[in-house]
Amino acid sequence: MKLLKPIEEYIEMLDAASLSEERKGILQPLIDYINAKTEAKQPIQINFICTHNSRRSHLAQVWAQAMAVNYKVPNIECFSGGTEATAVYPMVVQILEDSGFQISKETSAENPIYHITYAPAIAPMIAFSKKYDDDPNPQSNFAAVMTCSQADAGCPFVAGSEKRISIMYEDPKISDGTPQQKETYLERSQQIATEMKYVFSKINL
Repeated sequence: MKLLKPIEEYIEMLDAASLSEERKGILQPLIDYINAKTEAKQPIQINFICTHNSRRSHLAQVWAQAMAVNYKVPNIECFSGGTEATAVYPMVVQILEDSGFQISKETSAENPIYHITYAPAIAPMIAFSKKYDDDPNPQSNFAAVMTCSQADAGCPFVAGSEKRISIMYEDPKISDGTPQQKETYLERSQQIATEMKYVFSKINL
């Protein structure tokens, strides 16, 4: 399985070696979880959770799934959810498109459904805002990765999860309505992509 060429090229230029030892330490529990599941030849389910499932959790889901393909990590499905549902923020879609993903908007409702193509031979990811325990998210045997402090504090127990991991990212929402908006979203996407590249480069196959 290969990614779309523009995504491969984008990943190639990411410098995972630039991560601080502190960030590597924060990412280590996710590496350990994936390695343990891989060694046991068990399916891997990761649910990235944020407050509104509109920005950081979707970026983390999409980049983690792409990195799994890039590093040929088998039997893994990445999901995302919120403590409440809103909508995928349009700038997230734009930034992912700029990084090489092919995205089509399937509905124009308040909470649109997007199809995100990242590899020619794999069905697109389906992206829309949902609560972490809504369908199609897993109900058991998954790692809950908390990507924002609000969800981490407001959701101390994630039903069905077998592992809870905190990997916090600053909300790019702070730039909404400013001239720096696109740059800020690009920075956050690149940070998440770089960290997911580091995680999946450490998986023992």
